[in-house]
Amino acid sequence: MKQLITFIQKEFHHVLRDRRSMLVLIGLPIVQLLIFGFAITTEVRNANIAILDNSKDEVTQSIITKIESSQYFDIDRAITSNAQIEEAFKSGKIKLAIVFQQNFQNELSHSNKAQLQIITDATDPNQATTLTNYLSSIVRDYQNELNRQNKLPNTINTKMRMLYNPQLKGAYTSVPGVMGMILLLISAMMTSIAIVREKEFGTMEILLVSPMQPWLVVISKVIPYFIISLINVATILILSVFVLGLPIEGSLFLLIASTIIYIFCALSLGILISTVTETQQAAMLISLLGLMLPVVMLSGYAFPIANMPTILQILSNLVPAKWYIIIVKNVMIKGIGIEQIWKELLILLTMTGTFLIISIKRFKIRL
Repeated sequence: MKQLITFIQKEFHHVLRDRRSMLVLIGLPIVQLLIFGFAITTEVRNANIAILDNSKDEVTQSIITKIESSQYFDIDRAITSNAQIEEAFKSGKIKLAIVFQQNFQNELSHSNKAQLQIITDATDPNQATTLTNYLSSIVRDYQNELNRQNKLPNTINTKMRMLYNPQLKGAYTSVPGVMGMILLLISAMMTSIAIVREKEFGTMEILLVSPMQPWLVVISKVIPYFIISLINVATILILSVFVLGLPIEGSLFLLIASTIIYIFCALSLGILISTVTETQQAAMLISLLGLMLPVVMLSGYAFPIANMPTILQILSNLVPAKWYIIIVKNVMIKGIGIEQIWKELLILLTMTGTFLIISIKRFKIRL
């Protein structure tokens, strides 16, 4: 029994001495609990919407006031035409639009029924369904309130239109998210492990004193994973189109070019990770915890970023997958061109350059 206690004390001593293990064992559960319990939610709050009031009467203003007073929606009052609504959907400024028919109040008074149209961005079918249900509930409550006052069976018909994904297929969300996650993990994690493996086995010094330039050594480690990533992209796109029925509405060339930029960004991040780790285990741990969790939680793949606290919304800007997923959805699903995604591309290029500059400086210091 005394020996058992001694071995237990010895193991506790090793665990407490390893700060990384303590961070994972104690810090990670706390972070996950706070994020999943407090920050991450599938509920929709403060979603940007547009309202096109073609009637501008007392009834439509009452409905707009009820919508505005809810916690679910923020109304963009700068949008005043159908053309602006279409442009706002393409740029991602709004998630939903409401269009009131002309003479809404007159139709409701004379024929006891009127119609409004609800247009929703269905690239995220779960969010689209939630938003539509919230809005329909508000309109239905107003209708019931109106019927109690007038003691007449007034009916407000809501006509639904799901943009970009009329059948509400889950693949429209999962495919961009899976592409962002797989490419980042394969390119960054495997690149960092491949370079660290040479350091761990002591062969990096041999490679660096060889006639080959140091940057060529790094490139030789990177190219195989670049090619594997391209094969994965081709496989995902083929399966998406021919098996899942997901169309490529925009330019295939622009989609591939954007993907290559994202792969370079992931590879440069893998090189950076390799400069701050000494073992393959540490490189894998940093890659999994530092890349996979942010991609799942903060990229917009699984949870709407707009619903998160401000601090997490700011942190999400540091996740490369967030910008790539936006690009894939815009090009592949919405069919828009480079004029709408150049900012996201510029951010990915800036991240790539930053990762490479830091990696080169750290690499020279280590030499």
